[in-house]
Amino acid sequence: MPRTPVSTPDAPAAIGPYSQAVRAGDTVYFSGQIPLDPVSGEIVAGDITVQARRAFDNLKAVAQAAGGSLDCIVRVGLYVTDLGEFAQVNAVMAEYFEAPFPARSTIEVPALPKGARFEVDAVMVLG
Repeated sequence: MPRTPVSTPDAPAAIGPYSQAVRAGDTVYFSGQIPLDPVSGEIVAGDITVQARRAFDNLKAVAQAAGGSLDCIVRVGLYVTDLGEFAQVNAVMAEYFEAPFPARSTIEVPALPKGARFEVDAVMVLG
């Protein structure tokens, strides 16, 4: 099955040897999105809610570039550097997704690229 990279200037460019997302058939696999401003390439200033919103906005932009929307996402992986901020992350996610919600895992990690406090990856099914 051919793999097609997905790219958009409305989300940050990859900071390593990877694609923003890759489409294989009707499934799109997203790389992790951290709260980078797509224009400056810098982490947005602010608390976990500001960072989560920026990361979800980046995810949304890549989903649209792939021909879908957040409604087509079937799974998300959330990575936080402090599980004590779990409630704030849940509240932000509820701003972006409606029932039926995607499947999800949330994992506390010791560090994220560029000092981010939040990262999200996803799988989307089109069609």
